[in-house]
Amino acid sequence: MAARSFFHLHLVSDSTGETLIMAGRAVAAQYPAISALEHVYPLVRSQRDLDKAIAEIENSPGIVLYTLVERELSERLERTCREIGSPVISVLQPIFDLFNSYLGAEVMVKPGAQHVLNADYFRRIDALNFTMLHDDGLMTGDLDEADVVLIGVSRTSKTPTSIYLAHRGVKTANIPLVPGIPLPIEVERLRRPLIVGLYASPERIVQIRENRILGLNPQHDVIAYTDRMLVSEEIAQSRRLFSQRGWPMIDVTRRSIEETAAAIQGLLRAHRRSLIVET
Repeated sequence: MAARSFFHLHLVSDSTGETLIMAGRAVAAQYPAISALEHVYPLVRSQRDLDKAIAEIENSPGIVLYTLVERELSERLERTCREIGSPVISVLQPIFDLFNSYLGAEVMVKPGAQHVLNADYFRRIDALNFTMLHDDGLMTGDLDEADVVLIGVSRTSKTPTSIYLAHRGVKTANIPLVPGIPLPIEVERLRRPLIVGLYASPERIVQIRENRILGLNPQHDVIAYTDRMLVSEEIAQSRRLFSQRGWPMIDVTRRSIEETAAAIQGLLRAHRRSLIVET
């Protein structure tokens, strides 16, 4: 086999670096034969902070993406990159230019301005706390306070999807479907939350379950848990349940957590509009 190619990807941010990481990975994913070696430099807000990033860039030249709103820092970074031959671009500058041309308003330069402790921040923290307390069928007594309730058989990505949604301010509970055990009675009475059924192909579920139990000493019947025919019946029963209740369902077989969450957020917007119409 040929050796896999790689390149150095330097991400310089005056905030947490999340924007750069997502942007860099979104583009790097389009080059499956080449791996990006990420170097992340968060909270770069002084010349000393920038010194450390520049030292690594000089030692391992590569592509440089940055989000620095302080002009002196960004100009020095760009100047250094030109000198060593590393391509560099401000990820936010084209967006700033577009906003300026449209809004014609004065720009307030403030590093990390998107992470202020405002009402939206505390809403996300509240959603995360709720979601952690309502994971895997826990605390079903106050499910009506949820924005979304996810239901599905074991290994349909309910928990990671719930946490992802919570980070976006969506209070999410998830409930497992276990053969022979009925859904909590509280679920049947829910009216306000959006209930979404998650399912995947039997092959995918079996694969994940087998990986899950490797190295463990499970107390339940492993054969039933990973049997292809039994898993197929579990999934078929779950889909019949979703259909009978009129709950939207999402096939997560080939979806990333982010894609599943985006689909749920679209359903949630439509659900909220319908609730407004009803009232």
